[in-house]
Amino acid sequence: MDPFLTLLHSFSSSLSAAELRDLKFLCQDKIGKRKLESVQSGAELFNFLLEQQVISSHNVDCLKTMLKVIKREDLVTRLEHFVEEGEANVPEDQPDMNEKRLQKVAIEVICENVGKEWKMLMRKLGFSEVKMDRIIAANPLNLKEQLVQSLREWQKWKGKDAKVTDLIKGLRDCNMNLVADVVEQKLVQLNIETK
Repeated sequence: MDPFLTLLHSFSSSLSAAELRDLKFLCQDKIGKRKLESVQSGAELFNFLLEQQVISSHNVDCLKTMLKVIKREDLVTRLEHFVEEGEANVPEDQPDMNEKRLQKVAIEVICENVGKEWKMLMRKLGFSEVKMDRIIAANPLNLKEQLVQSLREWQKWKGKDAKVTDLIKGLRDCNMNLVADVVEQKLVQLNIETK
C-alpha cells in the first residue's frame, strides 16, 4: 500500500468534526462547492485534493499549510517526518522482507500491550531521550502514537540492523515477559501460516 495514502488515512481518522469543517473551508478555492458539500471525512477531502493534484507524495506544501492553519502541529511534524523518510529511504539499508514482516507483527503486539512503560523499553533498545521527547511533543496526548512513532524511528535508525530479536530481548530486559511471550507466539503462528 502507498505509504502516503496510509499517512493521509491516519490523518483523516484523527481529525475532529470542527477540524474537518475548517479544512473544507480552506479548500473552497481548490475543490468545487458541490464536491465539498458531499465530503463527510478527511479521507474523502484528501482524495479530492489528490485528484485535483493539489497534494501528492512529492508536493505536501499545501497540506502542511492547511494543517498549520487548523493548529495540528502534531500532524505537521508527522508529515515532515514522512518527507524526510521518503528521501532517506535507501533500500540497501533496510531489513529484508521477512524481517520487516516479523517486525510489523511484533510492533503491533507491543503497541497493543505496552502502556506507560514504553520509554523504559525504548531506552533498552538504545533509543535517545531527545528523540523520545521530540515524539512526545509531536503527540502529547496519544500514548499509543508515541510508542508507534518511537518504534518507527528505532527501525529507521537501526536500518537493516533492526531485528525482531532485539525487540523481544528489550521486552524481557524490562520484565515485560508476558508481552515478549505473546510476540513469540504470534511470530510462530506467522511462520506456520507462511510455510
